[in-house]
Amino acid sequence: MFETELRRSGLDEWFEAVYAGEDGAEQRLAWQQMPEVVDGLRRPVRSFPSYRGQRNFPGWYWSATLGHRIGFESWVERDHLIALDFDPSVASMVSQPFWLHWTDRAGKARRHAPDFLVRLDDGQVVVLDSRPAELVEASDREAFAATDRACTQVGWRYAVWDRLDSVLVNNQRWLSGYRHPRCFNEPVANLLLEAFAQPRALMDGAAAAGDPLGTLPVLYHLLWKRWLLTDLSVVLSDRTIVSLGARPAAAPADLAAVFK
Repeated sequence: MFETELRRSGLDEWFEAVYAGEDGAEQRLAWQQMPEVVDGLRRPVRSFPSYRGQRNFPGWYWSATLGHRIGFESWVERDHLIALDFDPSVASMVSQPFWLHWTDRAGKARRHAPDFLVRLDDGQVVVLDSRPAELVEASDREAFAATDRACTQVGWRYAVWDRLDSVLVNNQRWLSGYRHPRCFNEPVANLLLEAFAQPRALMDGAAAAGDPLGTLPVLYHLLWKRWLLTDLSVVLSDRTIVSLGARPAAAPADLAAVFK
């Protein structure tokens, strides 16, 4: 039925989607209807298997953006999750958001579950797959290409992310350890913002605001929130130059810039 409807609409390829509803039950619909339900996507459509001898490392990550945990299936996915959580242009995200169903050129039924669906604060929807380039096989490329075509049909963006730069990953991972609101202390934060009114070395500013044992966790939290800024493409250290950001956190829309 859906295939006939899509061909009548002038589209030359048929897709279906399966997603998990609020009660966890699977819902199946024509791909063209997905924008109507995208705001309600909250659950992964499949589980994250764990077994002895497994080569990848699944787990859960507490997202500061969402205020709850979100699953990942590899350390590369975890690094991408941290990058998404750190990006102020990201409004929400869900892992394994749906199954995409289609028929390939040989007439074989195929399906693929992308790793993430991301909603940006400007309303854009971005579908992402996390895969190191050296691990992408022919079947993966076919699935990625089909997902790209499907996303184009509904006006969504699609990308496959390789490993991120190791220095950036390590810096963001370090700051993510201070992402929880419990790391915020308003009096200390105000002292830090005053200390970094002019750019200065990280440890100098931490010491100017008080005992570094007490000020550093708040400083890292402010860097996570981007109330303070630094160049994360170089190794974070006590000599790192830190400057004031915007308050509340309003930094360049990293993801939006990537997809322009």
